[in-house]
Amino acid sequence: MHGGALAGWLLMALCAVSGAYCLLRTRTGTPQERSTARGEALMGFGMAAMAVPAAVLTLPEWAWAVYAAVFGAAALWALRSARRGAHHLHHLVGSLAMVYMAVAMAPGAAGAGGHAGHGAAAGGAGGIPLLTGVLLLYYALYVLRSAGHLIPAGTGVASFAGGSTEGVVRGGGGGAGSGVIGGVVGGAAGGGAELTMACRLTMGIAMFAMLLTL
Repeated sequence: MHGGALAGWLLMALCAVSGAYCLLRTRTGTPQERSTARGEALMGFGMAAMAVPAAVLTLPEWAWAVYAAVFGAAALWALRSARRGAHHLHHLVGSLAMVYMAVAMAPGAAGAGGHAGHGAAAGGAGGIPLLTGVLLLYYALYVLRSAGHLIPAGTGVASFAGGSTEGVVRGGGGGAGSGVIGGVVGGAAGGGAELTMACRLTMGIAMFAMLLTL
């Protein structure tokens, strides 16, 4: 990213791991859950590719058009599926954000060549400040809300973030620490709800970081 190659590699790794986990989720669950997991896997791998430092790989100009087309199609799919759950609306926002970044990071949009998206090349990426600000606000609130679902009760942070702590502390016995561990282990055994939320939180943070480069 803009701050250096290390940040780009870190984002790439986090998004790739999140995408791989989502890909594994496509093998189990209901048809709707598998469909959601496929959309999240696409988002994770797409963000991972976008986060590769520019010094390592410079995408050809046509690649940004492919990005826009792929995530434009994903946005249409999310729009059609939005009636089945609020999370599809989040997929819609994420897909549109990817289209926006692909267009803004294309060399022609920034008026300078280079891989603006992967590492925010020296020429910088172009973007609409107001739209970028709205997306940053959305993802900041999304990250806070998602983090609230993963924070145990009693800390006060979950309530501040607007998240629900119900079902996070499970497993009984011990203090808050043992409750958290029991909740995570129990969630993993029962479908990995907390791990899934952690992956979504990771991708939300990564999206926020990428939008900062515009």
